[in-house]
Amino acid sequence: MKAVVDPDTCIGCEACVGICPEVFEMRGALAYTYTDPVPADKEASAREAAEACPTSAITFE
Repeated sequence: MKAVVDPDTCIGCEACVGICPEVFEMRGALAYTYTDPVPADKEASAREAAEACPTSAITFE
């Protein structure tokens, strides 16, 4: 599973980083994924982070 953060939608609230720092990180004012693919043991946490995103900027492929 690959997590993708849409830079045009991300508002930099850091919710995803707070929930799943093993997958998401801040680069400047925006969140990015730095693991590809998402480790199997972090998939549930990554999905939780996506659900917490106020702008639904995180999707999965």
